[in-house]
Amino acid sequence: MIGIEMTRTAPAISDPHLHRSYRYRRQLNAHHGKIFFLATRLLAPDQRPAVHALYGFARRADDILDEFDPRRESADRARQLDALAGHFRDRDAAADAVLPAILDTADRYRIPAELFDAFLASMRMDLTVTDYRDRAALDTYIYGSAEVIGLQLLPVLGTPCADEAAPHAAALGKAFQLTNFLRDVAEDLVRDRVYLPADELAAFGVDRDLLRWCLIRRRTEPRVRRALAAQHAINRDIYRFARAGIAVLHPRSRPCVTTATTLYSEILDRIEDSDFAVFDHRATVPNRRRAQVGATGLVKAWWARRAQR
Repeated sequence: MIGIEMTRTAPAISDPHLHRSYRYRRQLNAHHGKIFFLATRLLAPDQRPAVHALYGFARRADDILDEFDPRRESADRARQLDALAGHFRDRDAAADAVLPAILDTADRYRIPAELFDAFLASMRMDLTVTDYRDRAALDTYIYGSAEVIGLQLLPVLGTPCADEAAPHAAALGKAFQLTNFLRDVAEDLVRDRVYLPADELAAFGVDRDLLRWCLIRRRTEPRVRRALAAQHAINRDIYRFARAGIAVLHPRSRPCVTTATTLYSEILDRIEDSDFAVFDHRATVPNRRRAQVGATGLVKAWWARRAQR
């Protein structure tokens, strides 16, 4: 188990340059991470900047991979990603708007450097790997791209038992990403990527050509529907394991994580309700439902912080 300090708290941010970096990360989270940002609002004010910084660093790497013209050479993206990794390694905070905040967060909460190394390693995989032959290959990617995010967040959320909480935190990151993979099958295909195990798809007679057939016709062929339903069931099981770890978190952090878990897992409900029509539209949780779950979480967060005081 990677050693993680669980009791650090974030003091006030007085440096203007650092404050701007944290504020920029918050704006990025608000724009891109709708459910994540809503859940983050349920954390105590001293916890939020670090969460925004961690999200912002992940988003910065993701933007390098996804927002380039796909006709450009992957070498361009590789250089950008290597530059980001180099600046992070060399602690060159002036090189990028996101770096002051993430370097400060890593220091304050003593987040192990190997968690960031694993994340960047998975991001590099996206430069060359476009599909995954089996579950083990996909899990290797997911560890760095999602599970380590849960582990990075643990020191911010707080827990009296890191060894007990860590597997659940990693599983929650994995569950969120698998949900994205199911929801975004069509979008990923457009970028020539398939984030579902090829051998598990093949068990239902599904390959990349059949997935492209579904994409072109904007409909889910029956074999693909059965394959997606099997992936859906695996995702559900991971959520069940991840939820068991919420009780191990600090009480003031539980409403945030519960809200995020509830809303993200309900994307699976929307996918199932549509009969796995993931090539026709993007499954989302309605704003009214988000507000309802968020309001419940807000009340619980307020009581938890009041009880702490």
